Amino acid sequence: MRIGAHVPARGSLLSAITAARECGAEAVQVFISNPRAWAPPRITSAEAEQFGVAWVESGMGPFFVHAPYVVNIASPNPEFAQRSIDLAKRSVAAASAVGAAGFVVHAGSGGPAELEEALERAAKALRAVAPEGDCAVVVELTAGTAGSVASTFPEAARLFAAVGDPRLRLCADTCHLFVAGYGLDRPDGITDCFDELRATGLAERLVLIHANDAKHERGSHRDRHEHIGEGRIGVEGFFGVLHRPEVRDLSVVVETPGDLVAHARNIATLRRLAAD
Repeated sequence: MRIGAHVPARGSLLSAITAARECGAEAVQVFISNPRAWAPPRITSAEAEQFGVAWVESGMGPFFVHAPYVVNIASPNPEFAQRSIDLAKRSVAAASAVGAAGFVVHAGSGGPAELEEALERAAKALRAVAPEGDCAVVVELTAGTAGSVASTFPEAARLFAAVGDPRLRLCADTCHLFVAGYGLDRPDGITDCFDELRATGLAERLVLIHANDAKHERGSHRDRHEHIGEGRIGVEGFFGVLHRPEVRDLSVVVETPGDLVAHARNIATLRRLAAD
């Protein structure tokens, strides 16, 4: 297990290595373009090569790129959906150029009354995006707000089947799972969660855990991250998750609020729980 954080990459990607060292991260997730804008990544081949060498020399574990928040691969607006596909394709190509292990993109959402159509739009987008680079496209389950394409493992299995690409991979966010209804605050709830993961055939596709406590209650569908042990999941919940065999060899990345000092504290908590 490699435990790390989503870190800033200000100025250049090389700064992400410095930030990772500062908070003690072994695995890293970053944005490589403005997360709230449509501008694509602008990374030259020389910058990509320089970062790739520095990353290998750092000895750190997997490196993931997260899609900008503006991307919605299931959008019912045709122009918005196409812009999402175009930005995701260019981002996957850039993520591959810098040697990322995966490009993380939310499963997306459509209108609340057109779930089948939204699923097909998301599947079409993923079929277009996946071949754009060497890194894996990693679909992140969402918190289950209105119109969500995939916030549960059975929904993710339907989406993956519709895409039909064996290269597709899965990211599970503990906050998202919890507010979508999974009982990660209880031992039996954790067991049920991972039993369902295996039953849907997605256990082998899971490559990344976003480790975030939840500010709001189970089943609330309200996506607000909290520091590890300070939310509704609690330290016992994270102890149970980290000791699941399905998680043992994965990357576990915190996306909790605050600066690198807060990240360091959350990483230390996760390491202690994983070692207990």
